[in-house]
Amino acid sequence: MRTPVSTYRLQIRPGFTLQDAADTVPYLKSLGVDWIYLSPILTAEQGSDHGYDVTNPAAIDPDRGGPEGLAAVSRAAREAGMGVLVDIVPNHVGVATPVQNPWWWSLLKEGQQSRYAQAFDVDWDFGGGRIRIPVLGEEADVDALEIRDGELRYYDHRFPLAEGSYTAGDSTADDPRAVHDRQHYELVGWRRADTDLNYRRFFAVNTLAGIKVEVPEVFDEAHEEIVRWFREGLVDGLRIDHPDGLADPAGYLRRLREVTGGAYLLIEKILEPGEELPAGFECEGTTGYDALADVDRLFVDPAGQAGLDALDTSLRGGTPADYEDMIRGTKRRITDGILHSEMRRLARLVPASAGLSPEAAVDALSEITAAFPVYRSYLPEGEGVLREACELAARRRPELEPVVQALLPLLLQAGPGPDAELGRRFQQTSGMVMAKGVEDTAFFRYTRLGTLTEVGADPTEFALSADEFHARMARRQAGQPLSMTTLSTHDTKRSEDTRARISVLAELAPEWTASLRRLQELAPLPDGPLANLLWQAVAGVWPADRERLQSYAQKAAREAGNSTNWLDPDPDFEAKLAAAVDAAFDNAQVRAELDSLVDLLEPYGSANALSAKLVQLTMPGVPDVYQGTEFWDRSLTDPDNRRPFDFGARRAALKAIDAGERPASYREDAAKLLVTSRALRLRRDRPELFAGYAPVAATGAAAEHLVAFDRGAGTPGALTLATRLPRGLEQRGGWQDTAIGLTVAMTDQLSGRSFGPGTTDVAEILRDYPVALLVPGA
Repeated sequence: MRTPVSTYRLQIRPGFTLQDAADTVPYLKSLGVDWIYLSPILTAEQGSDHGYDVTNPAAIDPDRGGPEGLAAVSRAAREAGMGVLVDIVPNHVGVATPVQNPWWWSLLKEGQQSRYAQAFDVDWDFGGGRIRIPVLGEEADVDALEIRDGELRYYDHRFPLAEGSYTAGDSTADDPRAVHDRQHYELVGWRRADTDLNYRRFFAVNTLAGIKVEVPEVFDEAHEEIVRWFREGLVDGLRIDHPDGLADPAGYLRRLREVTGGAYLLIEKILEPGEELPAGFECEGTTGYDALADVDRLFVDPAGQAGLDALDTSLRGGTPADYEDMIRGTKRRITDGILHSEMRRLARLVPASAGLSPEAAVDALSEITAAFPVYRSYLPEGEGVLREACELAARRRPELEPVVQALLPLLLQAGPGPDAELGRRFQQTSGMVMAKGVEDTAFFRYTRLGTLTEVGADPTEFALSADEFHARMARRQAGQPLSMTTLSTHDTKRSEDTRARISVLAELAPEWTASLRRLQELAPLPDGPLANLLWQAVAGVWPADRERLQSYAQKAAREAGNSTNWLDPDPDFEAKLAAAVDAAFDNAQVRAELDSLVDLLEPYGSANALSAKLVQLTMPGVPDVYQGTEFWDRSLTDPDNRRPFDFGARRAALKAIDAGERPASYREDAAKLLVTSRALRLRRDRPELFAGYAPVAATGAAAEHLVAFDRGAGTPGALTLATRLPRGLEQRGGWQDTAIGLTVAMTDQLSGRSFGPGTTDVAEILRDYPVALLVPGA
């Protein structure tokens, strides 16, 4: 198996095609990248910027460059000695525009007789033999239906007509409603999606329909084009999107490994703290959110927790946030709201012999799901997780204990066969609830420090000591050396540099408390926790343009769901929210407060960011660099983190560095580029320097402000030094007598200066930058 040393993620879209990606390969090679890492490239909904809404798995998207584009990327990568990793989406397909998806069009036209009926996860009985499509504005909108060009139309929506269901000139030709009633689908009001849908979706996205890749024929057709990539040597590895949605993730990975000839595989799997991948998963690891959480917390000051908790409590009217209670509530909000259709479908699978009413079954299943500590169980390995969740659900709701006990043996059946469908489907559903209830709701409500509420993190874990970080890295080196590490992705809610600046607030809790109170006085927002979230985000990316911040503020408020929401927005609250954001631009006092705050945060935030970057690039695992983040990138949640950027500027800056123009300040774009390029090149060109992992201890007054580790195995290897908690370091008078011992002479890849052997002052090593990357040799 060919494996990557590092990767560089590119978002392939109509505005940046595969041909454009091929053109970047020389720059990426110079940067030090080993593999190019592509977002989904199969044919997607026209105009899609992300590609996760695949409409035709049989072909590479012509709008993204087509098959010739992938051939160009592969050819350029091969010539540069690089590999190619591609993101694929096995869980669902895009159905927003039915005519663009031949599988879905066939299903709507032919119903259960379609050759693709087995591909989609439809409860036909519940729909009376029809699939429900929630597109109508209101039920009465059936009056807007019309027959045109041999199709049923609803405004811009187009649907096929079943064979024999319509003949021009017959007695019902002028009654589209009668024709509609003869179709294999039923168009229903959009609000019914929450309760009455009868097909599996990706989370609560009606336009992404789940497919059943556990069916061999479906797997074969869905992966025919992907298999071609490996047969023709175009691609070396795959990133698998949302495996938790699959009926049998382990079986899927086994099959995928087989058809790709044993290729390198990563899965987009969010591991909760202490959770490990199931032993039966044939993959090299995850896409790195677990690593991201560890790196972030290394640069958060634990001493700031009390002050930030006190501020958060005051913003909640004096009641401290109870995260466990909060996520129980947000998960139930999801099970009782946008995913209630899924919970009702689970309840329909409970056999009558269980003696449970549908209402009791739905309630208990929802409570069990809300009690889940992880995204899903993988039975039989995950039996303990399921039992734990059932016990917690029964403790929380004693009146449901008999119902929970009746459900437990049914949920434990998850093997093949119809009797185990409830257990299988429950496993597919729990992750949806976790994602929507925690990531997309609670993370916008639990707002004491934005760094902590990132995808894949547990925000109750406030900070990480250097000792605990080293212990986790040693475990990663031993058990997941080929798993990806990352700091920014297309899904992160804040980019790495935004979080690095926000983390400084833990070192400045009193100053932040005073600043937020002034901002609330100048631009009041009647939702204290949201105000905390908003102004942290603004400070994290400032300066930023108005449109970006307005878009973020609205999305954050609606996701939180306390003062407004997506289904029924509160115009009065949203007007106040917009006014608060506008004040950052139009109110001189607010702008001055922001400028002053950011001036205080920025130098420490930049130090945090460089330290986090070097740690991530040199720690155990396969480091990924998200597009453009070799320069400073202060972004917020999508689509903000998918903005275009300038490769030309990065190429020119790298050329200047290589010509000897070292950045004068660690706060320049070039400083981050220097760190990124030197770390990536060293990992690619000197892999023997990264074969092990050992902490490097410091002595002296400021030893706690240094994190250092040696990647050598038996002999000195690459030695990383990074500054922690820079504000506190400054206030204690700098490094003073802090030192490390070097057993051999070493040279810093960033400054070019040499040190050792012997005891060496950290202040001397970190004279130019807050980080250093030492290699043996003078």
